Parts: sequence; C-alpha cells; structure tokens
Amino acid sequence: MVIKKPGKVEIVFTPKDGSQSIRSEIYNFKTPGITMGMYNTDESIENFAKSCFEYAIAKKWPLYLSTKNTILKQYDGRFKDIFQEIYEKIYANKFKTIGIWYEHRLIDDMVAQVLKSNGGFVWACKNYDGDVQSDIVAQGFGSLGLMTSVLMCPDGKTIESEAAHGTVTRHYREHQAGRQTSTNPVASIYAWTRGLEHRAKLDRNEPLKQFCQNLEAACLETIEQGKMTKDLAICIHGNAKNVKEGMYLYTEQFLEAIRQRLDDKMNRC
Repeated sequence: MVIKKPGKVEIVFTPKDGSQSIRSEIYNFKTPGITMGMYNTDESIENFAKSCFEYAIAKKWPLYLSTKNTILKQYDGRFKDIFQEIYEKIYANKFKTIGIWYEHRLIDDMVAQVLKSNGGFVWACKNYDGDVQSDIVAQGFGSLGLMTSVLMCPDGKTIESEAAHGTVTRHYREHQAGRQTSTNPVASIYAWTRGLEHRAKLDRNEPLKQFCQNLEAACLETIEQGKMTKDLAICIHGNAKNVKEGMYLYTEQFLEAIRQRLDDKMNRC
C-alpha cells in the first residue's frame, strides 16, 4: 500500500468466534511511504515441508531449510517450528535409515555455504528466497537453460515439470521472421524427462526410466564434447563479443547432436 499522507497503519485480527480482536500498530507515518502485509497458513507450510522431505528422500540427499527467523521471529519462526515438528514426528527415522539429515540454517549463512559447496543437497526456501537463489545457482552452473523446475505435491505422487526460463519470446520472434536461433532446449527436454521418469516410477516402467536417463545423459555429454548453444558459449568465452559463428550450434543442429548421442546410447542398451 502506498501511503500518501501522515497517518497510522495498523494490523487487526478479528476472531471468527467473536472474542476480542488483536490490534497492532505497524507504523505511524509522518511523511508519505509504503507498507506491506503478508500471511501464510499452517496447512500451507506443512504441505511445503512434507513436499521437501519427500523430495529429499526421493533424491537421497540431506535437506536444509533457510529462513531469517532471527529477524522475522514470528513469521519465519513458524516455518522453522513446523519443519522441525514434522521432521521429528514423521521423517527422522526415514532419514536416518538412508543416511541423510535435516537442518535449519539462516538464509545468509546458507547462501555462503552454497557458494562453497559441491551440491548434493535439497535447499528448502521461502518463495522470494527461492526465486532469487534458484537463478543464482542455475547461472553458476552455466545457464538458466540448464535448470530444471519440478513442482511436487505433499503426497509425493503428483508433480508438475516445466522449463524454468519462461517462453523465450525474443528467440521465437526471430524464428517467426525466418532467422536461425541458437536457443538452448535442455531445460525443455528435462521438463519432459523429469515428468516421464516420474510416470515410469509410478508405473514401474523400467524401459521408460532408462530412456529418460539416457536422454538426460545425452544432453550433458553433448555439451561436454564442446557442442553447445550460444548462451553456453558466452559463458565460456566471457561475453557475446568474443563469441563468433562456429563456436556454437543453432537450435536444430544442437538437437540433432543430442539425437545422435542418444541413438548411440540406446543402441548399446
């Protein structure tokens, strides 16, 4: 809310049972400014926690939750408490059995640890933190075009898999104009493989699972061979000015290179 004149901002909770309201002053504005309200529910946090614990078990990786509960004592503190309660009640023994663990850390400490680490863990973030840090991690590994995005329900059975980089409108307009583009398709490929591999898990379909794993491996091995799209070439050579034609493949060429690599892997199966 934009505050345009002096006045008091309050937050009021009015119980449905008719008991006394709780009123708290946020700030008494002397000059114009801004203010914001925020909410969550225990049910939503519990579902988020269960999804994170289930995903950690599926990956067999330890789980870290990051908050700023030292500052947001009530709000972030609720996330910390609910995660801990669910872990101790439902997941502690399961984690111990497969040799993983759960831990809460402050967001600033966790960011520092992530930059030093080699990965191999699940990082549970609140929405804004996750939105920012996921892109940092993705870019650190090369490009948003190499990033996966899987939404998992608390039941551990229902997922949505998508490419995290959006619609790449600028490249599509170039394509519509009949010009070649060097668009990285890896995230879109992984959106399909992650969805299909989960389907294979539910159906116990081993050939489908093997196909998905081979396709993902073919993508990575193609890039490791030096065959890549322009976004990755820029990461290697520093900036776009240093990247000349011939240092990268166009979209169709890159897809063909992946297909050839996949065919080789499937023929060896």
